[in-house]
Formats: sequence, structure tokens, C-alpha cells
Amino acid sequence: MSPSIAVVAYAFVILTLFLLHRDSKPEVSRALWIPVVWLSISASRQVSQWLGGVALEAPTETAFVEGNPLDAFVFAALLVAGLVVLIGRRRRVSTLLRANGPLLVFLLYCLLSVQWSDYPAVAFRRWTKAIGDLVMILIVVTDPEPTAAVKRVLARCGFVLIPLSILLIRHFPDLGRTYNSWNGMPYNIGVATGKNGLGYVCLLFGLGSLWRVLELFRTWRLVDLFRARKSSLKAGTLIAHVAILVMTGWLFWMADSATSLACFLLGGGLIALTRYPALVRRPAAVHLLIGVLLSLTVYGLLLNPGAGLVEAVGRDSTLTGRTAIWNQVLGMTVNPLFGAGYESFWLGERLEKIWQTNPEHPNQAHNGYLEVFLDLGLLGVTLLGVVMAWGYRSVVRALRWDPEAAGLKLAFFVVAAIYNLTEHAFRELHPVWIAFLLAVTVVSGAPQRKAE
Repeated sequence: MSPSIAVVAYAFVILTLFLLHRDSKPEVSRALWIPVVWLSISASRQVSQWLGGVALEAPTETAFVEGNPLDAFVFAALLVAGLVVLIGRRRRVSTLLRANGPLLVFLLYCLLSVQWSDYPAVAFRRWTKAIGDLVMILIVVTDPEPTAAVKRVLARCGFVLIPLSILLIRHFPDLGRTYNSWNGMPYNIGVATGKNGLGYVCLLFGLGSLWRVLELFRTWRLVDLFRARKSSLKAGTLIAHVAILVMTGWLFWMADSATSLACFLLGGGLIALTRYPALVRRPAAVHLLIGVLLSLTVYGLLLNPGAGLVEAVGRDSTLTGRTAIWNQVLGMTVNPLFGAGYESFWLGERLEKIWQTNPEHPNQAHNGYLEVFLDLGLLGVTLLGVVMAWGYRSVVRALRWDPEAAGLKLAFFVVAAIYNLTEHAFRELHPVWIAFLLAVTVVSGAPQRKAE
């Protein structure tokens, strides 16, 4: 198949997915397209990278410090548009913000840490993008139908990024593949900028489709889906999401992203388990399940890498060189209480020193908790821990009155907690961070609306 014909064919596939997924009820706000665009860019490539072709910017200190004016304009425009929407919903937003105090305290501390950063202007620009992430979540959860809004956002992003990744890998390898600058090994990246990026595209939007498929199978019998017009719409939705799951499985195989695949299996298992009322009605059982799951993961990955868990997902006991990076950054001078400032550790002399000794030129510690310590110190790690504990409690409580939505939130929470053991995702514009925000954000008054 020629590339031009492939473009037409895949455009038809994407259009078909949207048509199959059409459903006028419940109605959601058109403003959801703002977080759809924001999340799609965050999960794939910056606008300047799409317009500039396959060649991604060289990892230089100048690129990290200065950024790209076009990308800054795009994100600023989306942020302003999002704020305009929230101003129109100011009563709901005010109530929601009051219910999410720990998260606001954490973000305000991040802003305060800009003051002691060696690059305060860079740190502040990055912090505004983190606020943009929160704005996008607020647009979703303040929608008149928040659960339907979550479904639409995940579906719209997945219906575009998943098929487009396959198109780029199969028919445009100059765009869909890249090569390791050190050993020349080829990687399939699809719409992302690296194989791990393709991994979390599959992780998040694959979980979104699995969530919908399990919901449809639980609510309707398959034979009844094809009878009436209303049922045919549900059948179309089922077909669209099953197709995305099939594509996601192929992309996981092509991406070779062990962390994302393991998190997908764990998250999918949690979504399936929360469909059982006997479990969700017993918070103690949920706590035990999550505690055992997290404990085994931490033990197998960090405390005893030789136990076999690391090898089971195709990695060595050094976690593909991550332990060497951890030892190196922990040995560098940084304020243990306050850190280097928000997203500021990998700048300046520290970055130059690391790159002089590491030919792969890393720009993160490949551990979200360690990264928070380096940027925000012990105080930042403590505040993040408070946010996680508070958010987890709200998710478990929501399982009793809205297990459908809370099941996905629990999966996103656990996925974020585990993913950050070997990758840095507690950062602005990272899709796993955005999913984490969706999971921990408390929707005030939700039990009353559900009862009504």
C-alpha cells in the first residue's frame, strides 16, 4: 500500500471509529475539545516537532532552558481558553477547589520553590503548564456529566493517536521510528518522541477503552446490543473500543515498553475487579489488595531486583541502567529539605556534569519520587505523599457510590504510583500525571448528584 493510499485508509478508519462512537446522550460540553487537544499534544509531540518533521530537537541545555516559542504560544492559548470556560463555571470551580485543598497546597509549594531555582523564569514557565494540566481536569470534572466527559476525552484522544501511531510505524518509518544515538538500535515510537512515550499512549487510552468494554459487557447482554436503535449505538461503541484494544495490543508489542505494559495489565485487572460489588463494598478488602500489590512491586523492583520480577518483564537487575543514574544524582549537591526548585535539577552545571559522564544524556532520574526530592526536597515529597493519601481515600470512598467511574480512577492512581518507580511522570504535560490528577481530584457533591 502506498503512503498516500494508507493516509486515506487510516483517515477512514479514524472517521469510522468516531461514527461508531456517536451518542447524543448524555450531552457534554463542546469545551471538552480544549482538554482533548491539550492531552493529545502532551501524549504525542509538540506542535513544533510535528511541523519540523521527524528530527526531534537535539538534547542540548539551550533547548531545555529556552523552549520553543510556537509551543509556548499554543499552550498559552489553550490555557487562556480553558480559564475562560472555568470563569463561566466559577461557582462549581470554587466549590471544587475548596474540596481539593491538599492538591492546591502542593501546587502552591511548587510555585514557591521557583524562588530558589537557578533558572526561575524556566521554572515558572513549567509551573504554568502544570496549572494548565489542572485547568484541563477542572473542565472535565465540572462538566454537567463528568463521567460522560471522561469517556469522551479518552475516546477522542485514543481514536486519533492509536491508529495514527500504526500508520506512522507501518507506512512512514521516518516519522514513526527512531534510533538510539548511542548504539543505533531502532525503536518504534508512533506519534510519540520515544518508545516509552508510545508505551504510555497505549497504557492510558488502552485502559480507557478496556474500561468502556467491560462496562458495556456488564450492562448489556451482547445479543441485545444489536436489536433496537439505542442498542445499536451501544454496539457501535463496543466495536470501536474493541478495535482500539486490538490496535493497542499490537502497539505494545512494537513499543517494547515493559513499564507501560506491566502497568496496563495491573490497571486492567483493577478495573475488572472493581466490577464486583462484593469487593467495592468492603474498603478493607480494597486496602489489602492495593497494599499487597504496591508492596510486591516495590519489593521486586527496588528492594530486591534479583527476585525475578524485573527479569519477568524483560529487564536486567539494574533496570536498564536506572540504578546508576539514581546513585549519580543522589551524590550531587542539592538542598535535601527544599530541593533545587520546581523542575530545575536538570539544568545548568548539574546537567553538564551528568552528560559528561553519561553518553546517553539523560534528562530525568527515571523515578518520579526521586525527581520530586531533587526538585522539591523532603518537604515536596511529604506534600506529594499527603496528596496521594488524601486522593486514594477519596477514590476508595467513591467506589461505594459510583464504582464505574471510581474503578477507572483507582486504576489510574495505582498505575501512576507504580509507573513513577521507574519513570518520572510527576511532571507537567505528562499524560500519566494528568491521569493522576483526574484520579485524585475530589468531585464535591458527587454522591448527592448520583442519588438524584
